[in-house]
Amino acid sequence: MAVLTTARAEELLARVRSVRAVVAGDLMVDRYITGVVERVSPEAPVPVVRVEAEQAAIGGAGNVAANIAALGARCVAVGCVGEDADGQALVGAFEERGIDTSGIVVTPDRPTTVKTRVMARHQQIVRFDREDESDVTEAVGLNLAAAVRRAADEADVVVLEDYNKGVLTEPVIATALDVSNSRGIPSIVDPKRRNFFAFSGVTVLKPNAKELGDALGAFIYPEDAEWMARTRERLGCEQLLLTLGERGMALEAERTGHVRVPTAARAVYDVSGAGDTVTAVVATVLAAGGSPVEAAELANHAAAVEVGKIGVATVTPREILDHIKAHSH
Repeated sequence: MAVLTTARAEELLARVRSVRAVVAGDLMVDRYITGVVERVSPEAPVPVVRVEAEQAAIGGAGNVAANIAALGARCVAVGCVGEDADGQALVGAFEERGIDTSGIVVTPDRPTTVKTRVMARHQQIVRFDREDESDVTEAVGLNLAAAVRRAADEADVVVLEDYNKGVLTEPVIATALDVSNSRGIPSIVDPKRRNFFAFSGVTVLKPNAKELGDALGAFIYPEDAEWMARTRERLGCEQLLLTLGERGMALEAERTGHVRVPTAARAVYDVSGAGDTVTAVVATVLAAGGSPVEAAELANHAAAVEVGKIGVATVTPREILDHIKAHSH
């Protein structure tokens, strides 16, 4: 496998800065409440958490947009927020990062999706989700589809980030794939179970091992080139990029065949958010003219940086280059 040179990585990451991306999908807030447990409640057999800190982060499709912005590319976010404080805070957080929020639709009858995790001693004690998982109304769907078309008409790459929270309805998916195909720009999909087979014609389908196994209802064989090729054809994508956690990635591309990309991570502190970093890098590097293998290799280095950080984090081009230099022999 061709190893990405530092010079080529620098060239691609420099080109990424002129990329315009659109990210459509389920926007959410990740809230963390951290504290200490010193006793059990007298009211019920549950721990009492004395809260010490509370923080909120951009989650879901928004984290892909935040990662794209951190790479220096321009990004339009398309999705929904509720008419609530969390929605306002999310839009504000996008604007602080220079992300275009003109594609965000406010839905008075649906809350902003918020996942709140209560943590003590680095252990998650409970998580509570505030969300409406049903599909958005037809009117909201048409609004979102129009926002995707507007943004994609001036973009170099389209990203669909599905968390099965009702934003990526059939019209939104169809519009995104139609405009990316007609304009000849790459499209990248991070699929979930409900719409898994709805993305035929996409450039890159990027499931993880569990998602692919669940969707196919069968064992998966990422090491088997023939199996990967058959699966890619069945899913109707040009490239199948299968993320395998600590085992790296498997890439099956129409033109380049089967490539295994071993993980570049040395120290893994927290895997949350690594998939979003991979999506952001693959999308922007392909848009910048990189090959499928180059995009996967750069994404692999970016993921290695991300998992070395605590929590969901973004990665800068400088950090990616430093990581490549540290690992080139």
